[in-house]
Amino acid sequence: MVKAIILGLGLFVLWFLLSGYTIPLILTFGVLSCILCVWLAARMDLIDEEAVPLQLRAGISSYWGWLGREIAKANWAVVKIILRPRLNLDQQLIYVPTSQKTDMGKVIYANSITLTPGTITVETEPGKFLVHAITGDFTDPEGLAEMDRRVTAIESRT
Repeated sequence: MVKAIILGLGLFVLWFLLSGYTIPLILTFGVLSCILCVWLAARMDLIDEEAVPLQLRAGISSYWGWLGREIAKANWAVVKIILRPRLNLDQQLIYVPTSQKTDMGKVIYANSITLTPGTITVETEPGKFLVHAITGDFTDPEGLAEMDRRVTAIESRT
């Protein structure tokens, strides 16, 4: 029941932020649509640990901040590559080990790699991801290990 309420509140906050309406009738429709979505999700038995990941709430904010800084640094590195007179690309495919135990942790890690400009998770295999990078600078093992460690720390706070 707690997860359903949190899901409903999250849906309404998202709806309100995206719509911005404060007219009572429109707000009522927004509340009713969120209630309907939660009811449908409950009927389909979709409200579980993956749909409402309450276990991630402790460390996800600090991780988002760290990931935002990493994305900004990678953006700057990609801009420097693009603006060079000679475009020196050294594309690579590498396997990156993963230490996450849950599917949610693996999804967060794979999406974090993909969100970082210059890299993309191409394939997932048990215990590793295949990652494409536009240059060797983006395949820094220490940086990827740091991201892996941070995602695993969020995941283990359950």
